[in-house]
Amino acid sequence: MQKLSPLLSKNFTVFTYDRRARGNSGNIKPYSVEREIEDINALINLAGGSAHLFGISSGAILSLLAVTSGLNIQKLALLEPPYVGNKHGRRSENAEEQLKQMIAEGKKGAAATFYLRKVIGVPAIVPFILRLTPNWPKMKANANSLPYDAAVCGDFNIPTEQTVLVTIPTIVIDSEKSPKVLRDGMLFRQWPRHYQMGSEEPLKVQSTVCHQRYWYLYWWNFITAKYRRNICFH
Repeated sequence: MQKLSPLLSKNFTVFTYDRRARGNSGNIKPYSVEREIEDINALINLAGGSAHLFGISSGAILSLLAVTSGLNIQKLALLEPPYVGNKHGRRSENAEEQLKQMIAEGKKGAAATFYLRKVIGVPAIVPFILRLTPNWPKMKANANSLPYDAAVCGDFNIPTEQTVLVTIPTIVIDSEKSPKVLRDGMLFRQWPRHYQMGSEEPLKVQSTVCHQRYWYLYWWNFITAKYRRNICFH
């Protein structure tokens, strides 16, 4: 967001926010995915009643849910929604509860590793490397939201019954440097055909593969329009 927000703010009104249990946002319980969608709707209303929406990872899945819930979203961009399935059976059926237990015990580092390895299914080397980077403390700080991410992602399969309801221009982006398990979820053939609003021709969701350093330029080209729009990030 540090590179993308300034770029977009030259031509758009940009709204960014911390999702529940992240950053400066609160953690009011009980949690539900519907409350998160209400949060997005509140931001859209604050922005003037409509917006382009961009989400990363679980935020991308939440963005899709926001669209299919009827929020006034004009364009949608999704960066690597973790539709990783459970092909090898590594994720237990009570992963969300296991994450809650780890958080309750103060094991935030273990929760972050569990989410990456057993929920998303990335190779063991990934969390090992992340522990050596400046991003790891931030991941631990956001660990309270991991059970919520699991709730948003559901069974981690592409919800075809919902994607067919998407009638707005949509771009799905992945990075060539991301783990294969994430990139496989972005395969073009897995996204169903749908109709663009006002068009008589069937339109497939646009799928884009880009270099990790420059993915935000694809998003910039996609949302650039002849008039200003509001954009919400999460």
